[in-house]
Amino acid sequence: MNRIRLLSRMPSSNDDIHATAERLSDARLAAEDDPDQRSQLVDALEVFADLQHQEGDFDKAESSYREAIETAVLSDASLHQLARLRSSLATLYDFNQREEQAVPLYEQAIEDYEHTDPPCAAEAAQLRNNLAWIYKQIKRNALAEQHYLMALETLEKIHGRNDERVAAVYNNLGSLYYTAGFPEQAKDMHVEALEIRTKVFGPDHPEAAQSHSNLAVACYDLEDLEGMKQHYEKSLDILEAHLHTHAQSFEDNAADYIAVLESLDESRKAQAVQKRVDKALKK
Repeated sequence: MNRIRLLSRMPSSNDDIHATAERLSDARLAAEDDPDQRSQLVDALEVFADLQHQEGDFDKAESSYREAIETAVLSDASLHQLARLRSSLATLYDFNQREEQAVPLYEQAIEDYEHTDPPCAAEAAQLRNNLAWIYKQIKRNALAEQHYLMALETLEKIHGRNDERVAAVYNNLGSLYYTAGFPEQAKDMHVEALEIRTKVFGPDHPEAAQSHSNLAVACYDLEDLEGMKQHYEKSLDILEAHLHTHAQSFEDNAADYIAVLESLDESRKAQAVQKRVDKALKK
C-alpha cells in the first residue's frame, strides 16, 4: 500500500447520477430561498461529487467538491465534514497526478481531523501516509519521513503493532530509505514489515512476498548475496503459489532476480530461474 484512495460517502448501488442530480437541484433551490438550508446543499454536493468521482468524471467531481467546501465554510459545517471533503478532493488530485494541488488540501484535512472532538486520528494518519508518498515523489525526503513516522506512531497506538496498516507504513518507510540511499535502514523497515505481515497474513501470503522482494534488493546493496538470493527465492515461491492472481508480480520479480544474477556472472542460475518462469507461465 503506497496510498489510500478515499471517498467521503459512496452512494448506494441504487443511486444513479440523474436521481442524485435532481436531489442536488432541489437542495440548491432550497438553499437559495433559505440560507439555513445550506447544510443540506453541502450534503447533496458531497454525495454528487463522490458519485462523479466514482464514475471517473474528474473535472465535474472537482467542481462539486470545491463548491461543497465553499458552501460548508459558509454554513458552519462540522469540522469533520470539512476534513472529509478536503481529503476527498485531495485524493482526487493525488490520483490524477496533480500533487501540487493535493498537498495543501491533505495538510488542511489532517489538521481538521486532528482538531475534531474527539480527534479522528486514524483518518489523519491515513492522509499522512498519502502526503508522505507525494513528498517522496518530489524528493522532499525529510518531510516524507516525518509524515510516515507520525502515521506509524498513530496507527500503532490505535491498532497495535500487528496490523496490516502498520506493516504498510513500515514498507513505505523502507522504500523511502532505500530511495534516499540508506539500504541498512531500509532493510530494518522491511524486516519489521515482513514480521508483521507474517503474523497477520501468514508466511506464504503475497504481502509477505513483497517484503521478501524488498529485502532482497536491500541485501544486494549491502553485499549480502546469500540473503539476497534467499529472499528472492522465497518471494518467487510465494508468488508462484498465487499465479492466478499474481502472475505479473511473479514474472517481474523473476526478471529482477535474473538481472541481478547475470550481473554477478551467475548465468547458469539465471537460466534456471528463467526456465522456472517459462514453465510456470507455460511460455
